[in-house]
Amino acid sequence: MPRTITVGLDGSPESRAAAEWAAHEAKLRGLPVQLVQVWEPTAEPMAQAPLLGAETRQNWTEKVPREAAEGLRLRHPGVEVTIRHITGAPAEALVRAAQDAELLVLGSRGLSGIGGFLVGSVGLAVVACAERPVVLVRAGEQATDEHEIDPAGIPSTAAPFRPVVLGLDVGRPDEALLGFAFDAAARRNVPLRVVHGWNPPPYYAYGMALEPAVEREMAKGDAAMVTEVLRPWRQKFPDVEVVEQSYCGSPSALLIDASQEASLVVVGRRVRRSSVGAHTGPVTHAVLHHCTAPVAVVPHD
Repeated sequence: MPRTITVGLDGSPESRAAAEWAAHEAKLRGLPVQLVQVWEPTAEPMAQAPLLGAETRQNWTEKVPREAAEGLRLRHPGVEVTIRHITGAPAEALVRAAQDAELLVLGSRGLSGIGGFLVGSVGLAVVACAERPVVLVRAGEQATDEHEIDPAGIPSTAAPFRPVVLGLDVGRPDEALLGFAFDAAARRNVPLRVVHGWNPPPYYAYGMALEPAVEREMAKGDAAMVTEVLRPWRQKFPDVEVVEQSYCGSPSALLIDASQEASLVVVGRRVRRSSVGAHTGPVTHAVLHHCTAPVAVVPHD
C-alpha cells in the first residue's frame, strides 16, 4: 500500500491552504492525499451545550472534510483524495497519523505585516515529535507563490518553480535531509540552493575583530566542506543544478532571507529519544516562524 500525503484538516483557512499544497505535492509524487480530521473529546456537560451538540459535531466531522475533498478533486483531477477521522488529543493523533504518511502537511496562520508563520502549540508539538517529514504551509499560500513570474509579469503555475532551499549543517549532514531536498528539487526541475551559515570561533565574540585574511581562509575552508558533503549527492542527482552558498552569519537569518525566492525551504530536526524530550532546535524554530515559503522539517538521527 503506497504512503499518502496526509493533511491535518480543521476547516480553518490555514488547513485549507495546507490541503491545497498537499494536492499539488501529491501530483508531483504520484501519491494520494488523505485528509485527517481530529475530534478531541469534550467533557459530558460541555458536549451537551448547544454549540457542541450532536448537530455541530456532525457538521464539523462530515461537511467540512467532504467539501474540502470535493474541491480538491475538482481542482486536481487524477489525485485520489480520502478522508480519515481520528479521536484524541490533536498533536498526539497527528503524530500517529504521520507514521503511515510519506509526509504530513499542516497549516500555520500568516502574520500580517511580518513575513512568516505563527506556529501554534499543536503544530510545534507535531514537528518536534513526528518521525516523518512535516511541511508547514502558511494561510493564504497560493500555488503561484511557488512559481516564478511569467514573461508577461503575471503570476502563473505554468511558469517554472522557484528554487528549493536547503539549510545544511556540515558538522552533522544527514542522508534523509539531503535526500529529501534533492528529490524535491528534482521533482520540481529547479536548482537546489544549499545555504550554510558559519560563525567565527567563540573568542571573536569578545570584541576581537576578524581580520580579512583570516575570514577569507575560514570562508574558503567552510565552502570546501559544503562541496565535499554535496559531492555524492550531485552524482546521485546529476540533473539537479546545485548552488552552494556558504556565508559568515546566522544560519536562520540566511535561510529566512533565502525563503523569499524559494518554492520550499528544507531544514532538519534531530530525533531525540531521551528524557530530555523532543525539540525543534533554534534554527528550525526560527525558520518555522519567519520563512515566507512552505517549510519542510525532516527528522533525522
